Amino acid sequence: MKINVLGGLLCFCLLSHSQKTDKRLTAIIKTSIAGFNGNIGIYVKNIRTGKTVTINADTIFSTASIVKVPILIGIMNRINNKELDYDSSLIYKDSLLYAGSDILGSFKNDEKIALKKIILLMLTTSDNTASLWLQSVAGSGSRINEIMDSLGLKNTKVNSRTPGREANRTKYGWGQTTPREMATLFEKIYNNEVFSATSCERMMRCLGRNFWDEEALSQIPPTVEVFSKNGAVNSSRSEVLLVNAARNPYILSVFTQNNKDISWTENNEAWVLTRKISKLLWRYFNK
Repeated sequence: MKINVLGGLLCFCLLSHSQKTDKRLTAIIKTSIAGFNGNIGIYVKNIRTGKTVTINADTIFSTASIVKVPILIGIMNRINNKELDYDSSLIYKDSLLYAGSDILGSFKNDEKIALKKIILLMLTTSDNTASLWLQSVAGSGSRINEIMDSLGLKNTKVNSRTPGREANRTKYGWGQTTPREMATLFEKIYNNEVFSATSCERMMRCLGRNFWDEEALSQIPPTVEVFSKNGAVNSSRSEVLLVNAARNPYILSVFTQNNKDISWTENNEAWVLTRKISKLLWRYFNK
C-alpha cells in the first residue's frame, strides 16, 4: 500500500511539473529559431496559467543595456531605505561623461538635474552616462550584486567597474544574467515583491517608457501596457518584456550572443527573429 501511495505521489508530481511546460508553444518557438547563427536563450511565461517555455533559459548571457534594470533596483533600494529622494536633484560633472551620443553628456558642468530624470534617461533612452552615474549612486556594482543575491538571482551581476568581476567583464561585458533570472526579476516587480508595493509601482512606470520600440515591442499593440528593456552590442541583441495583456499577461525574455550578424540595420538576424517571436507570442496568447 505504501508503495502505491508513493508511486501515486511521484506520478502526480511529475504530471504537475510537465503541465507547467507549454509543449505546443515550445515546439513552435524551437521551429522558429532553428538555424539561428548565434547562441540564443528564451524564457516565456504565461503569468495567468504559470506555463512556461524554457530554451537555454539558465545559460548565462551578456546583458548589454539590460544591466540597467539591476541598476534601477540598486537606486530604488536606496530610495526605499530613505537614503535618496526620488524627487531630489544631483549635480552633473563633466568627469561623468561616457563618450557617445547620450543626452546627459550634453549637459553643462555643474548643471542640476532631477534624480528621476536621470532614471528616465537610463531606462527610456538607455543613456550610458546616466547609467554609470546611477550605478555609482546606487552604492557600486558590488552593492547591486548583493541585492541580486538577496533576490535569489545568483547569475545576474554587474561586472563593469566592479572589483573582482574583471574576468566576467572580459567575457560578458557590463553585466550578465540568464533569460529566466531577468524574467523573474520583471515578474517580481510586477507582483510587488521587490522592497515594497510603492517601489514596484514606481519601477513599473519607469520601465513602461521605452524609446527603443522597433523590435519585440513593435509587435505589441500600442494600446497595451508593456514593461521592457533591451540591450544591444555588436554580437549580442536581447530584449525582455512583460506584456500586461488583459486576457493572458506574459513575459518574453530573449537573449542572444556570439551572433554572426553584427549589422545595425532592421534586417539584423537577431532583431528579425526577436520580432518574429514577439509577434507569434502576441497571437498565441490573445487568439
